[in-house]
Amino acid sequence: MPTTPLRLAPPAGNGAAPRLPRLATGDFVNLADLSRKEFLALLDLAADIKVHPGRYRDLLSGCGLAMIFEKPSLRTRVTFDVAMQEMGGHAVFLDFTESPLGEREDIMDVARNLERWMDAIVARTFGHESIELLARSCSVPVINGLSDASHPCQAMADFLTLREAFDEFPRIKLAYVGDGNNTLHSLLEAAALAGITMSVATPPGYEPDAAVVARAQALAQRSGARLSLGHALGAALRGAHAVYTDTWSSMGQEAEQTQRARDFAAYQVNEALMARARPGARFLHCLPAHRGQEVSVGVIDSPVSLVYQQAENRLYAQKAVLAALILGHAKGGHPPHAAHSARA
Repeated sequence: MPTTPLRLAPPAGNGAAPRLPRLATGDFVNLADLSRKEFLALLDLAADIKVHPGRYRDLLSGCGLAMIFEKPSLRTRVTFDVAMQEMGGHAVFLDFTESPLGEREDIMDVARNLERWMDAIVARTFGHESIELLARSCSVPVINGLSDASHPCQAMADFLTLREAFDEFPRIKLAYVGDGNNTLHSLLEAAALAGITMSVATPPGYEPDAAVVARAQALAQRSGARLSLGHALGAALRGAHAVYTDTWSSMGQEAEQTQRARDFAAYQVNEALMARARPGARFLHCLPAHRGQEVSVGVIDSPVSLVYQQAENRLYAQKAVLAALILGHAKGGHPPHAAHSARA
């Protein structure tokens, strides 16, 4: 059976220094890189930041974040920028939408320049290998803001939302319906770390990556999580406390839209499909959503929808990740640039 989540002791008093988890990996590339203790500690930190933002107002004073974006963004760009500002730091946006990362200049050289000016890098890329190379090439933390392989920041916000929505967390079942994409990959890893039950229904031919599934199943064996994957909607939805879906065609898959619309038609999350889940089941979507395609208007705009709570929680989850990485110094062994400046 899933065990009870670990809890961090809150800071003692409104002005006290927060207790920050130390992430052994030094980066935030895939959730599977974290231990269960680290994952749950980040959730606890995010929850405390949300309730007591004043405790963290100057936590990253003088620190800088480089934001590398190959893809358009609303939530990722705004929440990382606001997160740094609200914790006393600053962010610099680097637009790689016209010239992909590594085309104009080697990724290694980009990394080794940025590490001399900034305290962390967040990258939103097409190729996952670009983020991995960034992380290997520099001494400051690298955060995966989204890649074609995973979306760990989104899954952190989603599980913060699930904890808020369900008093019985982690004794819940999450059903995912739709494409076996990057979001699903990170949700599987998060479910395995959290110790919940998660079932997945994808159309044939759209299953998640087998290596990611194997990695998540290995984590689940240690946490007590139960992960099941298949094509049958009934099995996935039966007893589900929450139902999650994502767009049928991600960025870079526009040419497949017509075929995907046919293949995914039976997997639309509408009122009839939600009725197959647990009474009162909640709906989740990482956004952007396409009403009338993967989800009906009657579901996404109904009282059971948590999509805007998820979006809000991106801010707090990412604050927790930034604080733990920048102040943890697990990677490179040296303090952030703000500390260098203070000693100068």
